[in-house]
Amino acid sequence: MTAPSTESARDALIAAASERILLTDGGWGTQIQERKLGEADYAGNLGLTHDQKGNNDILALTRQDVVTAIGEAYLAAGSDIVSTNTFSANRISQADYGAEALVADINHESARLGREAADKYQALDGRRRFVAGAVGPTNKTLSLSPDVNSPGFREIDFDELKDVYREQVVALAEGGADFILIETIFDTLNAKAGIAATLEAEASVGRELPLMISMTLTDLSGRNLSGHTVEAFWYAVRHAKPLTIGLNCSFGAAQLRPHVKVLSELADALVMVYPNAGLPNELGEYDEMPETTAELVREWAAHGQVNILGGCCGSTPAHIAAMAQAIEGLAPRHIPEVPVRTRLAGLEPFTMAA
Repeated sequence: MTAPSTESARDALIAAASERILLTDGGWGTQIQERKLGEADYAGNLGLTHDQKGNNDILALTRQDVVTAIGEAYLAAGSDIVSTNTFSANRISQADYGAEALVADINHESARLGREAADKYQALDGRRRFVAGAVGPTNKTLSLSPDVNSPGFREIDFDELKDVYREQVVALAEGGADFILIETIFDTLNAKAGIAATLEAEASVGRELPLMISMTLTDLSGRNLSGHTVEAFWYAVRHAKPLTIGLNCSFGAAQLRPHVKVLSELADALVMVYPNAGLPNELGEYDEMPETTAELVREWAAHGQVNILGGCCGSTPAHIAAMAQAIEGLAPRHIPEVPVRTRLAGLEPFTMAA
C-alpha cells in the first residue's frame, strides 16, 4: 500500500498542529504484554530456530490481528498519529531471535497495518491520521565502549549502523509510513546515523521522509546516556530540519517538566513529548492512572509548551483518551522565531555571540 504524498502529510500535520494540540499513540510493548501471548503466537509458521517469545516486532508477520487491534484502539482513543510496532525491527536486535532475514518484511507489514488503520479512521470522520515509522536505538552505542577496560573499543561503527537503519527505514517507507520517528535516543551519534540513513533512504524510495526525533533522558540532570543536555542535543540534530523534536520514555511527566520547558523555548520545530506513565513499581508494572498522566501533561499544554502529546511505556488507550479530554480547547504551542546564530554542541551547548 502506498502512502499519501509525504509532502502533503508534512503540510497536513503542520496545519493541524497550528489549530490544536495533536495526539500520538501510547506504549506498544506493555499493551502486547497484557495480551499474555505464548511462543506459538510469536513464532507462527515462520520456521525460525530460536525462541520468539518476547519478539514483539515479529507479530506483524505472525499475529497481525494483535498489531491492528492495538493501533485501532489508540486511534479510537483520539490519536492523530499511530506509530509502527517496529522499535526493535532492525538487523542488530533481530539477531537475538535469529530473524535478521525478516527485517524488511516486519517493517513493511507493520507500516502497512498502520496505514490501513489510519486510513480506516480517517474515512470515518474525515480527519487526517498519520503513520510514524518507529526506529529504536538498537542495543549498541557508537559513543561509548561496552568494555570499561577498553574505552576506545566499539562494537559497531557509524557506517554499519547507518546501513542497519537504512534497511529498516526503506521498508517502513515502502509499507506506507508518512514519517520516520527516530525515538528513545540515548546516544546522539546513533541518532545521527539514523538521520543519515533516512536521507539516503529518500533517494531509494523517491520521496521525502520527514523526520521525527525524540531524545530520552537517563538522569534527572537532563542528559542522555552519551552525556548531552537537551539544548546540546537539539543543536546536534537541528541541521536535519526535523518535523518534530521531543522527549519520550524517561522518568514520567512530572520529572520531564523543566526539560520540556527548555526545549519548547529553543526549538523552531513542532515539539512532541510522550512520557512513560510514571516510573515502574518493584514488579516492573506501571501504576500511574490515566487521569494522573493527563493532568501532568495538561500543565505543558496550558503553558503553550507542546504541539503533540502521547504516552510511552505503561501508557494505554485510556491514557490517550484522558489526555484528549484534558487538553481539549487549549491552544497549541507557537513555534518561536529563533535568531540566526552559530550554535554548536559538545556535551554542553555553545552559542557564538553575534
